[in-house]
Amino acid sequence: MIWFFYKERLDNITDDVKQDEGLVMFKIFSRESDEGRERELLEIEVTEGVDCLGDFTFNFHWQHKGEKLDPSWKIPGNDLTFGEVVEHLKNRGDVRINGDAGHRLASSMGVDLQYFGGTGGDIPVGNIYVEGDVDTRMGISMTRGNIFVKGSVKEPIGNLVEVKSREKDYRQFRSITDIVSNGLEGDKLVGCQFIGKKIIIDDGTVKDTVGARLDVEMEIVKSGDVDLSTGILMRHGTARINGNAGKNTGALLNGGTIIINGDTDDFTAIDMIKGIIIVNGNAGKFLAANKKNGMILAKNGSPIPPVSEKPLQNADQQLLIAQGFNPSGFKKFE
Repeated sequence: MIWFFYKERLDNITDDVKQDEGLVMFKIFSRESDEGRERELLEIEVTEGVDCLGDFTFNFHWQHKGEKLDPSWKIPGNDLTFGEVVEHLKNRGDVRINGDAGHRLASSMGVDLQYFGGTGGDIPVGNIYVEGDVDTRMGISMTRGNIFVKGSVKEPIGNLVEVKSREKDYRQFRSITDIVSNGLEGDKLVGCQFIGKKIIIDDGTVKDTVGARLDVEMEIVKSGDVDLSTGILMRHGTARINGNAGKNTGALLNGGTIIINGDTDDFTAIDMIKGIIIVNGNAGKFLAANKKNGMILAKNGSPIPPVSEKPLQNADQQLLIAQGFNPSGFKKFE
């Protein structure tokens, strides 16, 4: 019963699509890309915010099997489908939303998802331009592309930092994972520093999915609290949060190290495959649910069997010391 309970909680971490909202029309133009080549610009006219535009996961389609959103669904008020918008971005076309965008704009943008027959790796994509405001969770787990916004952006935002905009009157956002993996490519960070193999984020925003899908030996340091799914699907590198973290920290972690210098909410290390999670506080309830492998060091937590509390070994103590922590009071969960 516990398994079904926490899986339901994981499935419901995002907002449902509101199918009855919004009126959308679209046009296709051509514009010059940053590389100097011409590419198509898809324009969408929106009278009310529509959720999940440019969402490469289609609101985690593999969990609800099309009940909440399907690529074949038409965007309210038009013949254009959600899937056609994603395919346009995959073909390196740009999208302009003339109005407000809803929740989960550009979720996992830049990921060639295996669920839909892809490689699981990153792919080049086009950019999204929003002429109005954007609601919460913009760019969660996003790995490539840019989002340009004229209006306000509601927090929490996703795996994004702001850079000095190359487009007048817009704010520009890029994936944290993209920057640490591929470099700034001429962009200048706002409220952050990129030094050597480390990006230091001190922009005062609350973010989800920090370091999502990181697969290089780089370090991400975020000042302040974060929300959902820090380090989800990481394979290499380190994500350090100098604050508290929300639910599902280290979900599906597949390598690398996540360090939370504070508490985490429930379901830390859910479906963890391997890697290291250090929580300098309470790791919450339902800790390590369905964990396959890997190590969790925390001061407190309520694990799901068969994971249980174990005494620290000398190697564990040395690991904590190396990461700047006093081992006293820590426990091992595996």
